[in-house]
Amino acid sequence: MQHNDADIMRRVKAGDVARFDELVRRYRPPLLRVAWSKLGDWEAAEDVVQETFLAAYAARETYNPQFAFRTWLWTILLNLCRRQWRKGASRKRAITQSIPHDEQATAHPQLVAPDSALSQLLATEQRREVSRLIDQLPEPQADAIRLRFFGGLKYEEIASAMDSALSTAKVRVRNGLLRLANILKEQEADSSEGS
Repeated sequence: MQHNDADIMRRVKAGDVARFDELVRRYRPPLLRVAWSKLGDWEAAEDVVQETFLAAYAARETYNPQFAFRTWLWTILLNLCRRQWRKGASRKRAITQSIPHDEQATAHPQLVAPDSALSQLLATEQRREVSRLIDQLPEPQADAIRLRFFGGLKYEEIASAMDSALSTAKVRVRNGLLRLANILKEQEADSSEGS
């Protein structure tokens, strides 16, 4: 039986700290995808996700079960990613070198399709391209898209995690997707002119 996040946090606050591991297992993969997309460096993403869980655990007494744990956790992650990203320590400059390679791919199956070497290569190339395109968006739009598509958050959760109105979260995702479509059209036009 899977317990909901609020129940787990109540137990953790009551001293059953081993229950926190269940939250780590539940949220680590999507948090890693979003952090990697934002930072462009797998090791930096792992560090930020670990810091996110440490911060959540350290602040467990302040958690209010009236609010979604998931949103609280995403807010912590975004703030830590933003801090790391602004330091410049893991800007997207090294994205082609930081994509998980063979030994990391087996350790992180959620990032690589297991079909064949060709499908893995294509998936890696697609992730690079998507991250490169998202990097061209304003930060609020990029983060909203990351949360929606890499993290799987609902618009209400995006709004809470980004401390914005629901309509603002929807507009950020919509405008970001429109901007991505325009960037792709411009690239296609440039490549057809160059042919």
